[in-house]
Amino acid sequence: MSGRPFANHVELASHDPAASAAFYREIFGWEPHYDQAMDYHMFVTTPGSGGAFVKLDGDGIKPGYVCVYVGSDDIDADLAKIQSLGGSVMVPRTEIPNMGWFAIFSDPTGNPIGLYSGRNGQSG
Repeated sequence: MSGRPFANHVELASHDPAASAAFYREIFGWEPHYDQAMDYHMFVTTPGSGGAFVKLDGDGIKPGYVCVYVGSDDIDADLAKIQSLGGSVMVPRTEIPNMGWFAIFSDPTGNPIGLYSGRNGQSG
């Protein structure tokens, strides 16, 4: 039996997302990209793989916050199952303009995990 793959996206907490993007560009060669509409500092590590730096907010996003994303064919169904098993929804199904949808839940331990579904049903 095989499980669902990671969706090739990870979020890392940062005091200053723009500075983090510059730091990792210099260290690892990660290509930064800033989406002004979403105020989201992304990076690409290899074609099809990357992530983003998210600003610390004192609530759910604290130093050490790492959120990996898992592909989903049906985010709403996954969130319902997650809740039935003791997890909780942190961010409900939300559209990413021209890309797809995401949600974030916490497992019963409190670890944040993201779900991603692309516009064309691509979950990875």
